[in-house]
Amino acid sequence: MPRQQRTVHYSGHVQGVGFRFTTQAIARKYDVHGYVQNLPDGRVRIVVQGEPQELDRFLAEVEQRMAGYIWERKVDVQTPSENYHGFQIRY
Repeated sequence: MPRQQRTVHYSGHVQGVGFRFTTQAIARKYDVHGYVQNLPDGRVRIVVQGEPQELDRFLAEVEQRMAGYIWERKVDVQTPSENYHGFQIRY
């Protein structure tokens, strides 16, 4: 199956709770590449690339670990438009 890119926006109490650092630590366990970033409107954005099943597992773990802080999520699936190396926190 071809690689996929997902852009996920999380709303809730997702800033100031270690969301980015937790996400980056989880990403190290999976074959995924991309970044996590706080947005000025209070949401968190994850842009992640990988095999669809690996993305499913990665995002499921993020959502399970951060469940108490996430109120809503929006997922867009795209064809990868650029290559990311590793998984970074963007500021």
